[in-house]
Amino acid sequence: MTSKVEYKGGLRTRCTHLKSGDQFTTDAPVDNHGLGEAFSPTDTIATGLASCMLTMMGIRYGEEQPALEGAYAEVTKHMAANPRRISRIEVDLYLPGGISEKNQKLLEKTARTCPVWFSLHEAIEKEIQFFWTL
Repeated sequence: MTSKVEYKGGLRTRCTHLKSGDQFTTDAPVDNHGLGEAFSPTDTIATGLASCMLTMMGIRYGEEQPALEGAYAEVTKHMAANPRRISRIEVDLYLPGGISEKNQKLLEKTARTCPVWFSLHEAIEKEIQFFWTL
């Protein structure tokens, strides 16, 4: 088993990673009867894409290269109706500016081939922008 998800009432869940005990809460969004006081379940999917991209880039780039530490992503999730679903995820990745053009291309390809990218339904649009400015 990977995790345990407990319904806490009030459209909230508590999610526990079983190996580490790390936890987070989800809350239904305001536009779907919730309070919007925590990540919604669909927020965790969109955020997971960016987290996976940065993790895979860190693995691919390796420790002998200048570190990607401090790199970050800004994520925007768009929803559609009928059925209610994620329709588009925008990820802006902010990365160190001192990386060679060859390695930038390698990292961009790595981001677009992370496991979460391939796990998302093909109907979900994914727009990724890279900013090599840190």
